[in-house]
Amino acid sequence: VRWGGPSTSETMASLLRARSARRVATLGPVGVGWHEELSSAAELVAVDRDYTRLRMIKSLEEIEFLRVGARMSDGAMAALQRTARPGMNERELGAEVESAYLSDGGVNHIHYFGATPMAEPSLCVPSQYPSTRALQAGDAVTAEISAAFWDYPGQVLRTFTVEADPTPLYEDLHAVADRAFDAIFEVLRPGASPHDVVEAATVIDDAGYTIYDDLLHGFGGGYLPPILGTRNRTIEELPDMTFEADMTVVVQPNVITMDESAGVQTGELVWITEEGAERLHAFPRGLGRAPGGG
Repeated sequence: VRWGGPSTSETMASLLRARSARRVATLGPVGVGWHEELSSAAELVAVDRDYTRLRMIKSLEEIEFLRVGARMSDGAMAALQRTARPGMNERELGAEVESAYLSDGGVNHIHYFGATPMAEPSLCVPSQYPSTRALQAGDAVTAEISAAFWDYPGQVLRTFTVEADPTPLYEDLHAVADRAFDAIFEVLRPGASPHDVVEAATVIDDAGYTIYDDLLHGFGGGYLPPILGTRNRTIEELPDMTFEADMTVVVQPNVITMDESAGVQTGELVWITEEGAERLHAFPRGLGRAPGGG
């Protein structure tokens, strides 16, 4: 270990010249100044794609760490369901969620909330910034929570009604989301393709709904490929790949109305094994009610 000097990039370039380096691997963004300095000393080769490919396949040790992250995320979601009641705002909910895992060594990766009256909804997806609006009886609360253990997070998404039964619209939205999750979960196994996942989710399009966020994405060690949408909401061409054993992905059919006024969240991190998909989360599925036992 040595000091980088007034200019770390100049020091690095000098070190490469002293070692007669020919090719140097880079990972992640390389600024213009750094690139000019280092490329004057050696050929730079980006290994981002290869690194991402390595992170897509998990070791069994990584799976165990992800299980811990999933368990912490479940505890956080239980805390949300237990404490979400009229009068609380999303900042206060965030404090309750984080307190569920901080003492166990967990670290916040994300916790996003979204609350809106079910009778007159105006929000279809959780926000990345907490609102100071107080919860009200009759609200629907959607949430996406990831607590990490040593950089290995779980990810669980759920919807709760606040001191009220769900309206017919929210019941239907969630029923469609559950059917989509089940269909996708069933096809996830080694050899399955992104096309299989998209076709499994056609229940969303057939019901007259759409999605707002990704339908499925790789997770654990980064936000990883494949990143998929529904047939009628695809961001880019489907990748030419197949799923493999020991990949971990988040299945999250966030079904919303076409006018983007109402939506639900459901889904979680799953592990693709030789036999098929396996849940890493234990938090109950389905449309929940708050406050509740979690």
